[in-house]
Amino acid sequence: MAAVSDRLPAFPWDKLEPYKKTAAAHADGIVDLSVGTPVDPVPELIQRALIEAADSPGYPTVWGTVALRDAITGWVRGRLGASAAEHRNVLPVVGSKELVAWLPTQLGLGAGDKVAYPRLAYPTYEVGARLCGAEAVAYDDPTELDPAGVKLLWLNSPSNPTGKVLAKEELVRVVAWAREHGILLFSDECYLELGWEAEPVSVLHDDVCGGSYEGIVAVHSLSKRSNLAGYRAAFVAGDADVLGELLEIRKHGGMMTPAPVQAATVAALGDDRHVEEQRERYAARRAALRAALEAHGFRVEHSEASLYLWVTRDEPCWETVAHLADLGILVAPGDFYGEAGARFVRVAFTATDERVEAAVKRLG
Repeated sequence: MAAVSDRLPAFPWDKLEPYKKTAAAHADGIVDLSVGTPVDPVPELIQRALIEAADSPGYPTVWGTVALRDAITGWVRGRLGASAAEHRNVLPVVGSKELVAWLPTQLGLGAGDKVAYPRLAYPTYEVGARLCGAEAVAYDDPTELDPAGVKLLWLNSPSNPTGKVLAKEELVRVVAWAREHGILLFSDECYLELGWEAEPVSVLHDDVCGGSYEGIVAVHSLSKRSNLAGYRAAFVAGDADVLGELLEIRKHGGMMTPAPVQAATVAALGDDRHVEEQRERYAARRAALRAALEAHGFRVEHSEASLYLWVTRDEPCWETVAHLADLGILVAPGDFYGEAGARFVRVAFTATDERVEAAVKRLG
């Protein structure tokens, strides 16, 4: 066990504990904007679907029910613009973090292979590479990588932590480059339905991939758009050969989405109203926090999508974390996501309206 854990970086969130204690000592309590965890209720129709499927004594299948595959393929066609998607092009997974962390291992990667990901990125891309013994490689522009040895290329648009959105033309260019060099491309699109100043596009869109999913897979989650982080409801879509191989591996590994969660996912993907209602909540919180941060002297960069504001006061990120903790506000230091973020902090707008209002007053 120690040999595997020794491959991994120190868990970054432990470093925030002293600042969390400082923020919690504020007379009006902590405003925790450090983690993008949903706080609003799970929509009633999703709860109802979960409850109605609660009597599920048998084992679920890894590929999911026909109803689930229908729901995913329908959503992929309608929302992502992937008109050719069929059942063989989709696979439910037990949360997108699990998929990201274990994908390189399930693909059979190891020593001598490279896993590439954005220089500013969700730390689990690197963790996945380290778990299987592959080399983790960060990039600014993936097409400037030496393709030799790169077996898996991660895209992330909208980005966590920056909220940056890759334009359709950029996606076309990267997909063509990956295919030219025989590199498997996985695109983490978990924030795709949370575009504010840009309209995120999937790599599976007909205009990006040409209607063929060869060599490309998109990762999607219901955690943010439907407040289902606690359900671990996610799926991948794309190359049928890749997903077929993952399906066989995951059958042996027992990676089955629980039957009630499958039913809840069907309900969630079949309803757009709750997504729009949640977007409205986030839009109001985002606008309030952005205005308050800018008035306080922060500069916002990117942040055109996702659930975060990527901000700086042009000082080391831990100085900013300390400053805001003194105001009772906890944020995530940018260096959690790579050294390129060392002068930024990530501010989530997933807190309740009351807590966001409290943060706005303190920043004022």
